[in-house]
Amino acid sequence: MGFFPDEVIQQILARLPVKSLFRTKTVCKLWNKLTSDKYFIRLYNEVSSKNPMLLVQISDLIESKGVICVDNWRGVTEISLDFLHDRVKVRASCNGLLCCSSIPEMGVYYVCNPMTREWKLLPKSRERPVTRFYPDGEATLVGLACDLAKNKYNVVLAGYHRAFGHRPDGTFKCLVFDSESNRWRKFVSVQDYYQFSIMNRNQVVFVNGALHWLTDSCSFILALDLEGDVWRKISLPDKVGSESRSYLLECDGCLSVIEISDEWMETWVLKDYYRDEWHSVDKVSLRCIKGMVPSIFPISQTREYVFLATHKQVLVYHRNGRLWKEMYSVKYGSTLPLWFSAHAFRSTILSCN
Repeated sequence: MGFFPDEVIQQILARLPVKSLFRTKTVCKLWNKLTSDKYFIRLYNEVSSKNPMLLVQISDLIESKGVICVDNWRGVTEISLDFLHDRVKVRASCNGLLCCSSIPEMGVYYVCNPMTREWKLLPKSRERPVTRFYPDGEATLVGLACDLAKNKYNVVLAGYHRAFGHRPDGTFKCLVFDSESNRWRKFVSVQDYYQFSIMNRNQVVFVNGALHWLTDSCSFILALDLEGDVWRKISLPDKVGSESRSYLLECDGCLSVIEISDEWMETWVLKDYYRDEWHSVDKVSLRCIKGMVPSIFPISQTREYVFLATHKQVLVYHRNGRLWKEMYSVKYGSTLPLWFSAHAFRSTILSCN
């Protein structure tokens, strides 16, 4: 490839999987140099952002089975988190990084890049476990905000607080880890008592410098601005009905809600973030998968397709062709539902250290 300009070589290499990319570094000094500069890292992340994936931590009631990535370009890839040397649960995913919590030891968190197998053990906060969060010491909300443009990330642990020996008083505590300072900061606010389902907790979305969670009642979106440490509420589209199911996703850098009823799947995108201006961008009939509708959950999307998880299957819906396709199916019986541990994901070469 010596007769190609450097820019063309970088465009080609930016479309390789991470494992293949790292192998190309050993081909020659030129390729190692081209894949190591800041321009290429930014280019690789931009290309990857156009190919969102679905990541599922496969497990049954006895032992962990590992992690799979379902990719519209390359199919299904198995990934191991054994480099963490701990039994972990994936709590959040953002721009190619994962936040995992230790199962044996409460309060231990990792941030890792499963593609490069780099990882960081987060320092423990100074909060006493018994007074950290109500009711069991675990954070209600766990969020990961990875800013590729600034090459930094934040981990957020938030939940209701109870002083030792006292009843909970509505105090909402938030701990934020900053990768640049390698420290936690804390701020406290008073919030109404909100509940969040398992899916609401998993589907935390980072856009516009803020993390977003959908409340269990689907009445509004709770957002945390990481620049000012301020919580705010974002209204849902007026036409989203109470009898349908709603899910919070990201779509090409915008906040998005997918509403699923018995017959339709409608996609809304927040066009004006600060005026809560929602637009309906797609509506599709669910007649051809009618038997799956009660147990189908959208996980990741672009303007071209949507990844969805059921109890034992991963499906992709191609919007342009109006086609449904099965991408993955569990081959064994005793497993937790795939949607229980499914997260939006994308490949990146960003370091977590």
